[in-house]
Amino acid sequence: MRHRLLSPFVAAGVVLAPLAADAALSEDDFYVRSAQDLVELCSSPESDPLNDAADHFCHGFLSGAWQYHQALANGPDGRRLVCPPDPPPTRNEVVRGFVAWSSEHAEYLGDSAVDTLFRYLVEIAPCPEGGAQ
Repeated sequence: MRHRLLSPFVAAGVVLAPLAADAALSEDDFYVRSAQDLVELCSSPESDPLNDAADHFCHGFLSGAWQYHQALANGPDGRRLVCPPDPPPTRNEVVRGFVAWSSEHAEYLGDSAVDTLFRYLVEIAPCPEGGAQ
């Protein structure tokens, strides 16, 4: 169950047209200097030579961010920022949702990838007032 809970917030993207469909990925995109880089990795077209690496990186980045949130939330002074529904969305649903949400919130694409990811997650799965314990 722990893995199931992790999965939904680990990936959210490619239902809508990719934000960077006309530009090929480069190794530089993998530095993830901003949310834009993460969105490009998470929405890479299958025809891109770096697509497999981008997909794996996207899922790994979101998984790591979610696991860090879980570790902090489960600590002695833990407070959850995100409270997923039961059953939680799948990893791919979260990737697709994040990419789609990002296309509607371009004002955050210059921000850090983690901040933007959690902005999205808090919007789709907020915790009760004061944060769930």
